[in-house]
Parts: sequence; C-alpha cells; structure tokens
Amino acid sequence: MRSTKWITATVTAVVLSVCPSSFLAAETATALDLARQLNQAFAEVAQKVSSTVVIVNVVEKEGSSANAEDSQEESPFDSMPPSLKRFHEQFRNPFPETSVGSGVIIREDGYILTNQHVVENADSIEVKLQDGRTLRASIRGSDPQSDLAVLKVEAAGLPYARFADSSRTRVGEFAIAVGAPFRLDYSVTFGHVSAKGRSNILQGPEHLSMDQDFIQTDALINPGNSGGPLVNIDGEIIGINTLIRGMHSGIGFAIPSNLARQVADGLVAEGKFRRAWLGVLIGALRDDPELRPLIQGVSEGVLVSRIVPDGPAAKSELKPGDVITAVDGKSVNTAQELKTEIRDKTIGEPVTLDIVRRGQATQIKVSPGEWVQPTPVLARAKSNGPEGRTTPANLGLTVQSITAELAAQFKVTASEGEGVLISAVDQNSPAARKGLKPGDVITSIDKVPVNNPKQFQTALRKADLKKGVSIIVVSGDTARFEILKAQP
Repeated sequence: MRSTKWITATVTAVVLSVCPSSFLAAETATALDLARQLNQAFAEVAQKVSSTVVIVNVVEKEGSSANAEDSQEESPFDSMPPSLKRFHEQFRNPFPETSVGSGVIIREDGYILTNQHVVENADSIEVKLQDGRTLRASIRGSDPQSDLAVLKVEAAGLPYARFADSSRTRVGEFAIAVGAPFRLDYSVTFGHVSAKGRSNILQGPEHLSMDQDFIQTDALINPGNSGGPLVNIDGEIIGINTLIRGMHSGIGFAIPSNLARQVADGLVAEGKFRRAWLGVLIGALRDDPELRPLIQGVSEGVLVSRIVPDGPAAKSELKPGDVITAVDGKSVNTAQELKTEIRDKTIGEPVTLDIVRRGQATQIKVSPGEWVQPTPVLARAKSNGPEGRTTPANLGLTVQSITAELAAQFKVTASEGEGVLISAVDQNSPAARKGLKPGDVITSIDKVPVNNPKQFQTALRKADLKKGVSIIVVSGDTARFEILKAQP
C-alpha cells in the first residue's frame, strides 16, 4: 500500500515537473507554425498580384506645366495644386518630360486600370509587365470624377486581377499595395484598412462633382503608386491607390473596388462612364452643426444648397433648402451616399426622393440626367450705390431694391419686386466668406420672401443673427441656400 502511494506521488511529481515545459514547447511550435503560414500567405499574394501589375511610363505633351509642380518630393497634401488631375505624389524627377505611375490588368485581352491623373497629359504611354515586356498603350477612356482611366494594349492571355466586393471589406483587414514608388518597380507594402467611406478629402469648388468615397490605408503609398492596386489577403482588388496625405505619413487613400469596377466596365464598353446626376450642390447636415437648429423637422439628411440651371433637378419641384433623406426608399445621410445612389440609377428614369421642406415631409420625383460640367457663375461689377438701400449690421453686405437700371448694370434677369440686389460686399465679412457678391439677388430670409430692403430689414430683425439666418440667393441663373451668421 505504501509502495503504491509512493509510485503515485512520484509519477505526479514527474508529470508536474515535465508538463509545463512540454506545453510551452508545443505552444511555441504552434505559434511559429502560424507565423510561417502567415509569412507564406503574404509571399504568395505578393507574387500573385505583382504578375498583374504594370508600370505606366508617360511621356508628357510639350508645354505641360505638371512637371514643375509635381517634382517636390516633400510637398505636403495641403499644397496640392487646385485640380485633382495633378497630384503631388507623381514622381517626375529627374526626368522632366516623363512621369511614372502604376496600373493593374483587369482583363486578359489587355485592358488596364489606372488613375486618370497618371495619364492625363500623355503624349505617349508605355507599360512594362513583370515578365519584362514593354507595350505601347492607348487610353480607352477616362473619368475625371472618379480619377480613373482604362488603358488598352495589344496582347492576349495576360494575367489579371479580380475585384473584391469593397462593401464587404472590413476595417482592420490586411491591405497590400503593389506599384512603383519612386521608380522602384514592383515594390510591395503591407498594412491594414484604416477606415472606409472617407469623404471631403479634397476641398475646393473644383472637387464638388467628384466621387469621394475613399478607403484609407496605412500600407505605405508613395509617388509612383498611383493607379496600382490595393488588395486583400486573397489577392483581390479592394481599391485603386490614388492619393496620400503628406509624405511618409502612413495615410493613403484608394478608390473602392465597387466604384472602380463600375467605372472600368463603362470605360471598356463605351470609352466613357455615363454618370447619372441630379444637378444640385449638396451637403450633409451632420457636417455642419450650425445648420441643424435652423432646419426644422429633420436631424439627418442632405441639404440642397443650389440647383444647377437647366439641370435635371431644375425641371422638378426640388428647391434650394430642401433636405433629401432617402432615394427610392433608401436613406441617405451624406453627400457621397446621395451621389452613390443617384449614380447607380438609369439616366432618364424617375426616382423618388423623400424630402423635408419647412419642417414637412413629402416626396417628389426627379429624372436623373447624364452628368455635365456646370458652367461657373462670374462675378459682377460693383454698384455706385443709388438710394433705397440697407446695410444690415455685422453681415457685411448692402442690398437695394431692384430697378431697371440696376438690373441692366448688373446683368440680372430679376425684376422689381423679385428680391433685393446685393450692391456691395465687405472684404472678409460673413457675406464674403459665403461667396456672396455684388449682383447676387436675395429672395428670402428664413423662408420668408423679401422683395425690398424694408422687408429684408424686417426679416433680419426677427432672426437671431448670432445663431444664423437662412437665405436663398440667386447668382446668375443659379439659386442656392446659405446660412449667414453675424460677425461678433
């Protein structure tokens, strides 16, 4: 009996003394195996994707000004030139008449997807494949609003990349970029999807019509990566690398694959992408907290600030100041969500918009048209300041009754009794910061029509200028919605 107890105790002691190190060894082996598997997966996806990537060499047209502007290697994002077509990350030195970007083969018969800004100034284009071949390429079509272009080379049986469904891409997933940063061909960088749905990355009126629905990644993107693919761990395209915020920042942006595939299909089929649009300038209520107290009956939605003359919406009942909350029953809370919903609609077929107007919900129908470039409205000359005018305190503008003489001087189509004419705008004033200028016509204050300076002044006295007052202003043939706040 004593012997049995001694043996049991001995075995237990041996087990206790041996098992911890055995478990540790087993866990270490498992961890190393997992690391090796992940290492193998990265190597395989890099090899797979690289075979579908091309290096895009562009000889630019004589006289192109992009070279000098894009040669500053350390240029920050905020110093980008005013047009998206010329991105600072294009690496053009030390070859002043050439630029380099990247592209990805999307069809075995020679169709290649890249950025529009990579090839926009091209006099000639060559693409280099990983197998060493160099082929002449032509531009099949481009779409400035998405900054995408499709090239065509005469070849068959090419390896090509497949598109992933970017709507199913998750923040935190692996992201792998392949391209030619600083002319270092077929460089591979690894990172993650940092965010989705990034909008308002590009500021300024020249970018208002653009699709801005970027995937953000910390996979390093540098000059020369533009147009190359951002892929997932399966080697599928989740985005097309397009721009960066500052050099070496680890903040890059890619056009999501769902938009890229849709545009590419149109460019391959027709040489152009037919984009449906409403012809409105818009902004999300959530992006401007100052608007919410002034818009009744709704806290989320897309505010219509302007309606483009002769655009599709100009033929409908939609008005500046309306808030769009849904398209064909699908809610929209941001400008990009509205653009995406409309872009996917059939041109000419009516869509139903849920709107809120003056606190009341209703529905209207609009037939989207094909996108066209809006005509900019030019500034007018200043008035000499005839009588019958008023200058509201702290807004920085002077308004007058519309007369035949003033209408002719400022070349406005409004007649007497159809609003008040802005005859002067102070520099750096609230009115100036909202883009108001002499020759504009204000037709309402807080949704109350104003037809002479007395009505204008009365409406302002009833308003809280510290919180802001809503106005409808007509510039040329374009009406828009603005919020004016008194200057402290």
